[in-house]
Amino acid sequence: MAVPALADMAQVDPGRVMLGFEGRDRGRPRPIALAIGLSQAVPYAVAVIDAPPRLVVDLRDTGIPSARPPGAEPLALRWGPGPQGGARAVLTLPGPMNLETAQMTAGASPALSLRLVPVKPADFRPRRDSLTVLRGLPEPSATAPAVVAGKRLLVVLDPGHGGIDPGAQVGELSEARLMLDFARELAAVLRERGIEVVLTREDDSFVPLEARTSVARARGADLFISLHADALPAGQAAGAAIYTWDARSNDRAARQLVLLHDRSDMLAGLDLSGTDEDVSRALFDLARLDTQPRSADAARQLVARLDAAGVDMHRVPIRGAAFSVLKSPDIPSVLIELGFLTDPDDRANLLDPGWRSRVAGALADGVVDWTPKGMAPKASDDAPDNTPDSDARFLPQ
Repeated sequence: MAVPALADMAQVDPGRVMLGFEGRDRGRPRPIALAIGLSQAVPYAVAVIDAPPRLVVDLRDTGIPSARPPGAEPLALRWGPGPQGGARAVLTLPGPMNLETAQMTAGASPALSLRLVPVKPADFRPRRDSLTVLRGLPEPSATAPAVVAGKRLLVVLDPGHGGIDPGAQVGELSEARLMLDFARELAAVLRERGIEVVLTREDDSFVPLEARTSVARARGADLFISLHADALPAGQAAGAAIYTWDARSNDRAARQLVLLHDRSDMLAGLDLSGTDEDVSRALFDLARLDTQPRSADAARQLVARLDAAGVDMHRVPIRGAAFSVLKSPDIPSVLIELGFLTDPDDRANLLDPGWRSRVAGALADGVVDWTPKGMAPKASDDAPDNTPDSDARFLPQ
């Protein structure tokens, strides 16, 4: 891997490195918040390891701070070189803690924000293998993070294919064009319901698969929806279906669709088929303990609304598949097959403005139905007190 020139490397901004406990000190473990301000967004890897419990953060293409910014025990970052270049920060934890969230934002104030929560020893899930930098992780989107007023839901719509890959084609119809048009229609309906919307592409351009989820991550998306209308041999598939991530799916049609979807990156000379070998599987699985149920719930809400609207569904409307755009472990994600261009009835529906309007309304209603369950915190008497007050220690590092 080529080492970037010093002038091209990101730098840690000591004035924007914040570390501290959340909530009031009442003699019980409290969550820890960490924000690392950077001169530019970079790929990163995060893991919690044991013996003793520590948080390890690797920042690729990042200079090591010349001196540790001033801090105070027991919370203080130690900086050093990463195993594959860049900078590594290590934080010794006060006890067993699991990583709850990790998000890299771009824009005017790039930063990596992390939150760790205390857990019982039996629930502690440290990494058992050595930490590796996440090679192949897409660069964060240069798009500035959205300013969400009143905690509005932010949905990222991903019109499938585009540019060098038109997707499924029947005559002059292309999946890429149809899905871009439908994404715009759905975006308009969502916005009418007070939901903020971002599209991964606004025209017939090529966007790499991993970059699509990078857009969602950089914007702090609450839900990622990928839109498709594929082609399979006659009789194999018809009707709408919604997919969530399932790397073990052995459904033949799903495997065929995965090959169709992932071909675009191979056409562009980007073979991402081995990316998962470089990914921290344990960390991804841990993050999916939260996001996977929320993805499944989103699928159920969307299917319920589509069914209520009289939309023809596949005989198995909720399915699993290893689509690359569903890999993100930190954002609830679904892929919607609105129908199949190879099926005459589906094709007629996709070209019918009235049908598309009905589907867009049903999907928007499903997103609204999902929102309280997906975003509301779970109340618990055992939950740590996260209420900030004058006793909360937020230490500049």
